[in-house]
Amino acid sequence: MGALPVFRWRLAPDGYATRRQLRARGLRPGGQPVVAQFERPRRHRPPLVAYLYRVDLAKPVRPMTPARSAALAKANRARRICPQCRAEAGYVIPPSLGTCVPCSFPDPSHAVRSA
Repeated sequence: MGALPVFRWRLAPDGYATRRQLRARGLRPGGQPVVAQFERPRRHRPPLVAYLYRVDLAKPVRPMTPARSAALAKANRARRICPQCRAEAGYVIPPSLGTCVPCSFPDPSHAVRSA
């Protein structure tokens, strides 16, 4: 197996696209292998690498079925429920916090004082 062709940033030939570019066109790689890559140079760090796929071999994105839509809604709702207070936060709870904002940063003025 040989090495992949490497193109510089913004110099990939027509007919190749990244996953995001395919998705923007309503396509997906569809099981095809990576055919090339391009690198974006960065100062003082290793270059960013993106894999390229052939557009002519890409397949259309699978349509959203009612069952897939329901499963996605259920998963997103689960990400909004605080594991500590079990209340729906109204937003996706960030993994960095792990709980809703009131549970992560309790307000000391609302604490019950023992007399």
